[in-house]
Amino acid sequence: MKINKRFILSFVAPFMIFISAIGLIFRDNSKKIFYLPIGLMGIAIILERGISRQLVRKDLLKKIKSYQKIQ
Repeated sequence: MKINKRFILSFVAPFMIFISAIGLIFRDNSKKIFYLPIGLMGIAIILERGISRQLVRKDLLKKIKSYQKIQ
């Protein structure tokens, strides 16, 4: 059975946020700052993907509407 790389990579950002949350909860106060960048990067990846998807859909809808006006 072949596993798709995109399927595996879709779990990276939530896993980054999970690791960051666990690190912030269970580590000492002096070490907590090291877990913030990984959590912020996970959140940024998820937000960027959502915004990118919205822009692609909006562009596709504009193309469909312009094609309908031509006919």
